[in-house]
This record gives sequence, structure tokens and C-alpha cells, in this order.
Amino acid sequence: MADKNTTAAAAPRRMSKRLQSNLITYAVVIGFFALMTVLEVTGILTNSLAGQLVPICAYVCMAVSLNLVVGISGELSLGHAGFMSVGAFSGFVAFSLVNGLINNALLAYVLALVIAAVIAGVAGFVIGIPVMRLRGDYLAIVTLAFGEIIKNILNNLYVGLDASGLHFSLRDAKALGMQGGTLLINGPQGATGITKMSTFAIGIVLVLVTVTVVLNLVNSRTGRAIMSVRDNRIAAESVGINVTKYRMIAFVVAAALAGAAGCFYAMGYSSIVPKKFDFNTSILVLVFVVLGGMGNVRGSIISAAVLTVLPEMLRAISDWRMLIYAVVLILVMIVSNNPTLRQLAGGLKSKFKRPVKSQDAAAEKGGEADA
Repeated sequence: MADKNTTAAAAPRRMSKRLQSNLITYAVVIGFFALMTVLEVTGILTNSLAGQLVPICAYVCMAVSLNLVVGISGELSLGHAGFMSVGAFSGFVAFSLVNGLINNALLAYVLALVIAAVIAGVAGFVIGIPVMRLRGDYLAIVTLAFGEIIKNILNNLYVGLDASGLHFSLRDAKALGMQGGTLLINGPQGATGITKMSTFAIGIVLVLVTVTVVLNLVNSRTGRAIMSVRDNRIAAESVGINVTKYRMIAFVVAAALAGAAGCFYAMGYSSIVPKKFDFNTSILVLVFVVLGGMGNVRGSIISAAVLTVLPEMLRAISDWRMLIYAVVLILVMIVSNNPTLRQLAGGLKSKFKRPVKSQDAAAEKGGEADA
């Protein structure tokens, strides 16, 4: 009886700890929005930094979604930028088509975000069918290859819109056979004439949605199954967990979130090109995840925001800024993986924790009295 009461008393504490951690994560996002808004209103925020707010939100969403695959699921994916590019171009095409039908830019933009997420999720599912049967280095190489395949397809893709609808071609613009209309995607030149719809406020909403989806998935029964596969694949299989299914769920959800981030990113510029979403972008997002902490959603948010804006803040010393950026990355990596510093941080954290021994003793005493 005492054991049951002790467990019942401990459960709310575990739930409140999880809730507290989630609330801190949301507070970080909202606090960043409030800070940037105040700086912009007071005129302290520079134009160059203000121009980085949309990319920051996009990269935060990318880092959080990739953390679902790399940190939570334990798989190394090097083609995450491919799903971002799918969302970017499909979202722009969807916006152009829907906006022409309903003549409401904001509603068309919201629908474009949803459509981009769905199409990127479908692409993730199609790619995941062969990929999720691989592990380790093989998985990393195959995802890298798929990312490059997507980029090269977009380099050769031509899309036009006229009165009769959409036209597609993998040859050239003339092969579209349009009667007037607008050329939306022009092969390697990418998409031009994009209506800038993405704002910092919409970006914060997208970040909150991404964080909510990931946190709810991680804390759900499905999330626990995904983490059990990560921790011990053989043990998970032995208790009947479908390993491929749960790895696929994490991969597809991450792809869908990356697609929405890609659409948001594309709609913040007047033009985009496929080469923007290459291997280097995938590595950059992976750096955000690693430096923020594998499986740490809040860490991914902070690292993506800081490392996105850092090169811009160092622009005044243009000759040295990339060197300083590289040194900062190395120092952060060394510090985050130093056992002594980790132990010191753990000691400081424990000093600020509320003691729970008295509560445990009271729970045990109450259990003995009931017995």
C-alpha cells in the first residue's frame, strides 16, 4: 500500500517537471518575440538584423524537426534540406494557384503552408520506405543522396500557370506550351516574383506549432516507442514494437515540419533557387541540433537562433567573421562535451532544485497509516 501511495505521489511531480520544462521552452520563444518586438519599436534593431528574423524562425523549425530524427529517433539524416526545398517550391506554386482562385492572400498563404507540409510529408514517406530499413552510416549516405536528387530535379523543373491551370516540364520553359500566363519555376534560376508573405509574427506562430507537435509526439505513447527503439532496438523488437513503423513516423513528421519551414522561408524572399537547399544547408541544421543537444528541443531553438544571427553580428569585422564563427562552434562543442564542466553544471543545477525528501517521507508515512 505504501509503495502505491509513494508512486502516486511521485507521478504528479514527474508530470509537473515535464510541464515546467515545456512551459520554459514556450517562454523562451515568446520571450524572444517580445524582445525583438521591443527592439524594433524602439529603433534599436538594425535593418540587417531585422532581415534575419524570418530565416531565424525557419531554421529554428528545421532544427527542431531534425532533432526529432537525429536526437529522439537516433537516426542520422543528411538530406533534411531536401524536404525544405520540396516545401519551398511546392508552397510557392500552391500559393500562386490558390490565391488566383480565392483572391485572399492570407488564406492562400496559410493553405500553402499546409499543402507544403503535406507534400513534404508524402515525399518523406516515399523516401522513407527504402531508407528506414537502413541504419547508421548507410542511412546517412542514402538520405544525403536523396537530398541531392531532389535538388537536381528542382534544377531541371519548369512550372507555369495560365488560364488552363498548371504546366510542368523537365526539359525547358518552351515545353510548357502555355498560352501567356506566368512562369513560376524556371529551372536552375528557381522561382521569381514571389509575394513576400512571411513575417516574424507568423514565424513565431510556426515555431510554436512545430514545438507543440514535437513535444506532444515525444511525450506520447508513440514517442516513448520511438525512444525505446533508439535506446535498444533488439529489446524493442522483442516486446513486439514495430521498429520500422515508429522510425517512419518520426521521419515523416520531421519531413512535413521541414516542408512547412521551407514554404515559410521561401515566402520571405522575392526569389529562391534550388542550390540554396544543398548539402551545406543540411549540415548547418545538423550543427544546430548537435550544439543544442541531441534530443533537447529548447537547445535546438537557442542554438539555431544564435548561430543564424552570429555571422550577421560579426559582419563589421568581415575579414575575420567566418574564422571567429568557426572558433565559436569549436569552443561550444568542446564545452558541451567536457565531463568536468558537465559535472559542475549539474552541481549548480542541483543547488537550485527544491528538496523533495520531506514530501517523499510524508507520502510514505501516509501510506503506512492507510495500511
